[in-house]
Amino acid sequence: MQHPAVPELAHTHARPIHWLATATALAGVMALSAALQPDSATAAQAAGPQTQTTHTDLTPPNPADVTFPLECGPVKAVVVKKASGDLDGDGRPETVAVVHCDAPMGTPPDGVYVLTRASETERPRVVATLADPKDHLTVDTLDLRDGAVHATLLGYSSDDVPRCCPDVTDRAKWQWKDGAFQRTTPAGARSV
Repeated sequence: MQHPAVPELAHTHARPIHWLATATALAGVMALSAALQPDSATAAQAAGPQTQTTHTDLTPPNPADVTFPLECGPVKAVVVKKASGDLDGDGRPETVAVVHCDAPMGTPPDGVYVLTRASETERPRVVATLADPKDHLTVDTLDLRDGAVHATLLGYSSDDVPRCCPDVTDRAKWQWKDGAFQRTTPAGARSV
């Protein structure tokens, strides 16, 4: 039998005490790493509309998937204009839809509705009525910019004006503020 050139070292033979020391050291490292976890995130969302979206995977709500609060009798409600964007600053797109009853004659009044949904799988729903058809207005233009809804509304100065021919033009702006859509009208925007 030939002897090794290097003498045997004591630490090359695993004894139960070595295993116990290793297990104790490993348990200590795991306990320390669990105790030193970072705090949970506490970032607060800024108030008002944001230009950067955080839910880019969401598509805007589709007005075709919504039942609008309109009484149309034997005809159906039709979406005549729509625009989408993040209006309340939550990173999810909303859709603003201009809807009226598909009347065969005359100029049916429009309703302006804000649609939203929490996720791709949730069905869209109406969360706000910006202009009610009972106000007898027609929406000429609709635009979303700077986190606000801008519209040109056509109306009537009196009940004597034929419903085919609106004679009042009103510019309106709705913006999400303090948990609701608030309407403002630029100065001098109303004309007869």
